[in-house]
Amino acid sequence: MLGELLAALAWLTQFSDPLAWLVIVTFSVGAVIELRDRDLARPVSVGAWVLFAAFWLSLVYHFAFVAKSIIEGVGSAAAVPLSLYVAYLLWNGRDSLFVLTRAVALMGVVFMPFEAIIPLQKVLIELVARQTELLMQLLGVDPTVVSGAEYGHHDFRSTFYFTAENDPNHALTYTILIACTGIGSMAIFVGLIGAVRAPLRNKLRALAVSLPVIYGLNLIRNIFIGLGFGLQKFHIAPDLVMSVFSLSDPYRVSYIIADRLISQSLAVVALVFITWFVVRELPDVLVIIEDLLFLVTGDEYDLRKAFNMDAPMRADGDGRVE
Repeated sequence: MLGELLAALAWLTQFSDPLAWLVIVTFSVGAVIELRDRDLARPVSVGAWVLFAAFWLSLVYHFAFVAKSIIEGVGSAAAVPLSLYVAYLLWNGRDSLFVLTRAVALMGVVFMPFEAIIPLQKVLIELVARQTELLMQLLGVDPTVVSGAEYGHHDFRSTFYFTAENDPNHALTYTILIACTGIGSMAIFVGLIGAVRAPLRNKLRALAVSLPVIYGLNLIRNIFIGLGFGLQKFHIAPDLVMSVFSLSDPYRVSYIIADRLISQSLAVVALVFITWFVVRELPDVLVIIEDLLFLVTGDEYDLRKAFNMDAPMRADGDGRVE
C-alpha cells in the first residue's frame, strides 16, 4: 500500500511545472476579476486554491525523497489540506482570504519569470554565484567556480568545485540554482506587501526592510553551505545521517547537515523575524497573517492588539483596516 502511494506521488511530479503555470494564471485571473466583481471572482479563486493543492501534492515526492528535505517535504504535504481549507472558507464567505489570494498571485508573477526564462535566470544565478565567490575569498578561501553543465545543470558559471582533503580524486560540487538566489523568499514578501491596500510609502518601507535583508542572508547561507560541504565541516554522525536520508555517498553528510538541517531551519526563523519588521512598517499585512494563523489553529487572533498597536484591526475583505 505504501509502495503504491509513493509510486503515485512520484508519477504526479511530472505535472508540477504545468500546474505551476495554471495556478498562477488562475490566481491572477481571480485577482483581476475581484477588482470589479467579487461574486464572479469567488469561484475562480476557489478553483485556484484547489489547483494550488494539486500543485503542492505534485511536489511532495520530490521534496521528501529526491531533494531529501524534511522541512520542504512536510511543508508541501501540509500545504495540500491547507489550500483545500482556504478554498472551502473562501467559498463560504471568508472574504479576507481574497487578500491572501492576491498575495499568492503576486508571488507567482514575481517568481515564475526567473524560474522559466533562462536568460533572466542566468543573470541572477551568476550574479549570486559571483558575489558568493567574492565573499568566500574575503574569508580566505579561493574556490574554483566552473560551469554547471558538466554536473547536469545549465551552462552557467555557478558550480563551486572542491576536492576531498583525504581523496583529491573525489570532486565535491555545490551549484547555485534558482532556489539558492533568495528570489523565492523575496517573491513571498513582494506578494504579502503588494496584496494589501495601503499607502505606497508604507509599502516601499516594508520592501526596504525585507528584500535587502533576505538577499544578504541568502548570500551568507550560500557561503555556509558551500564551505561547510566543500571543506567537509559537518561530517557528524555519518552512519545515522546516511541511514535517515538514504545516502550512499558519505561526503554528502556535510551537505545534508549544512543545508537540509541547519540552513533550512534557520531560514524559517529568519523569515519570522523579517515578517515582524515588515509588520512594524506595514500593519495591514496582519490581515494575511491572522488568516494564516486561523487556518493552522482554527482560532481567531487580534494581532494588532498583540503588537500593541492603536485601534483594533478588522479586514473588510479588501485588506483595509477599519
